[in-house]
Amino acid sequence: MQPARPLCPVHAGPAYKRPRPRPRPCQLRGETQGVHPAPPDQPPSPPHEHPSTSPPHRTAPPPKAPTEPPYLGDTYATDDLLPPTNCSAGVRGRILGSVFGERYLPQVPVLQWGGHLSLGEYQRLRKYPGAHGWGGVDLHTLATALSILNSSANRQMFDDWDHRANGSSCIRCAVVGNGGILRGSKRGLEIDQHNYVFRTNGAVIKGFEEDVGSRTSLYTFSTNTLRNSIRSYASVGYRGPPISEETRYVFLPDHDRDYILLWAAATHTPIDRGPERSKSPPTYFGEHVTAQTFKMYHPDFVRYLRNRFLRASALKTRYRDIYRPSTGAVMLLAALHTCDQVSAYGFMTPDFKKYSDHYYDNAYRPVGFYINHDLRMEMSLWQQLHQAGLIHLYMRQ
Repeated sequence: MQPARPLCPVHAGPAYKRPRPRPRPCQLRGETQGVHPAPPDQPPSPPHEHPSTSPPHRTAPPPKAPTEPPYLGDTYATDDLLPPTNCSAGVRGRILGSVFGERYLPQVPVLQWGGHLSLGEYQRLRKYPGAHGWGGVDLHTLATALSILNSSANRQMFDDWDHRANGSSCIRCAVVGNGGILRGSKRGLEIDQHNYVFRTNGAVIKGFEEDVGSRTSLYTFSTNTLRNSIRSYASVGYRGPPISEETRYVFLPDHDRDYILLWAAATHTPIDRGPERSKSPPTYFGEHVTAQTFKMYHPDFVRYLRNRFLRASALKTRYRDIYRPSTGAVMLLAALHTCDQVSAYGFMTPDFKKYSDHYYDNAYRPVGFYINHDLRMEMSLWQQLHQAGLIHLYMRQ
């Protein structure tokens, strides 16, 4: 495997031009239902200037100014990994001609693996906290974990496509959230008929197969969301991630705990430090799990999703370091960047108040809103992607 290619700068937008009278600054309104996220490369309006008496064509253009706060980091690594299919109707080709074309960067690596790590990359990504970089993860922990992600199975989302294509030229994906809209939907068979089925967090399957299906191809989680799901949903039957021969486990790393758990689970060794410290190896993923079973989202990909698809107003507040797209949003947008056809089930829709928070709730529970995610902005994005024909969103209509 070749290491990732050098960084390529993302265009910083046009140089400032003489403003019209009474300019108004652009605002990002992440908490307002139905508001479209502003394009990330749109510069803020420059300060008001006094009119000049010089003819416009004789005035030298002002120097280019940065259009992004440095903490956003709208520059990313690039990858030359080719898609496994040549689907003529694939979403990755159509998105370039859609309203999302200017936001879409097809060469940002979706998954990270051992070939991405270098001292230079560590220095670059340690500036960004949480899921958006390697801040808070020491180099030894990072190098140890990524050293086991060294095969094509770790680098590719669909590592077994050659064995399951069955003559198909397009990868069809069902991305299943946990929303209450799925209860009584009877979409289980439809979901299971896709090539790959994505699930996340407290994915309770037993007893709900008729509505949500029974297969799990790719399970997205962080160590924190996994542990929280086990605690919160044990009463409705959730004991841990689905386990099957086809299931792959995709870490969304937002803490060093994820790199520590990855190493321990893949090598069947006890966790030697942190909140999950144990005397025996972790068993969340079954006894026969191997390093090839695991994948891990690249922090550049998560930061790119935040900056260009889900740039919420929280980024302008003191909560900017804890805000990120929800785990389900990362999962769905990862499918948009890797699948040819995407169907989304169990995601939030404008009539969300009609449904309980989860399909497995024993009684009605309203959807909870927290500062670390902007669920209304995500809901608006799902509507836009559906209307653009880039995903099919189940809306119970």
